[in-house]
Amino acid sequence: MTDKRIGFIGVGLMGHGMAKNLVDKGWPLTVMAHRNRAPVEDLLARGAKEAKSPKEVAEASDIVFLCITASPQIEAVIRGPNGLIEGAHAGLIVVDCSTADPNSTLSLAADLEQHGVAMADAPLGGTPTQAEAGELSAMVGASDETYAAIEPAIGAWAAKAVHLGPVGTGHKMKLLNNFLAMGYAALYSEALTTAAKVGIGPDVFDSVIRGSRMDCGFYQTYMQYVLQRDRDAHKFTLSNAHKDMKYMAAMANDAGIANHLGAAIKNAYATAEALGHGEDYVPMLSDIVARLNGTEPVD
Repeated sequence: MTDKRIGFIGVGLMGHGMAKNLVDKGWPLTVMAHRNRAPVEDLLARGAKEAKSPKEVAEASDIVFLCITASPQIEAVIRGPNGLIEGAHAGLIVVDCSTADPNSTLSLAADLEQHGVAMADAPLGGTPTQAEAGELSAMVGASDETYAAIEPAIGAWAAKAVHLGPVGTGHKMKLLNNFLAMGYAALYSEALTTAAKVGIGPDVFDSVIRGSRMDCGFYQTYMQYVLQRDRDAHKFTLSNAHKDMKYMAAMANDAGIANHLGAAIKNAYATAEALGHGEDYVPMLSDIVARLNGTEPVD
């Protein structure tokens, strides 16, 4: 079913692959540029149209996907001048695929509802490589009616979509998912540094962990950087990791949770960003922790 018009805002590392799959599979697509023209030009060459503002995207679309950095930017796209609300029309659905503050999501959903617009949150699982291949997963918060309307379009770029519950549930689950992932990365970094200090190199460390019960896909992309120095093995920035862990801390605080581990994980990324490494990718945390402890990473 490709009869619905799709808008896409945020065609960056993840969004480009998602949008590419939509237009290649026959969905009418309207996109909006931000800083980098290259992904937009690629999508236009594939048959997409370009809008100059979120308002124009909304006017030209039945479903608008957002894949943006954080809640302040999402709020600006929806509520700001020439925002999605200004282009709102009955039947429009806004699907936020970002990792966002659930409280902001619920507030935006209430605002959009007043304009006859439904909202869903569908944050992502996977990597830019999986986005290009149409093999992401999606954790969806939406009403049953809204989910039924957006599921076919999500299927253009996701191999797996799970309807978790009402709007906001997707962003809550995504923060829990990233809490685990960023926790793994912080643990790997400290474990590798400790191993180096006691005379165990990363290749020996990996020979024990790989293929054991402690192995997983996240470990493998993380170690692809550590062992092969492949900078693009896991393209998720340390600043984004820090942002997500701040949202996780806020959610835990709101729930009355004593989040000791969450605070420690958040501070690992706060340290990395404070040292000027915000645009480095998550596996590079291993280098930062190593240097902080007087150990040089393997080149």
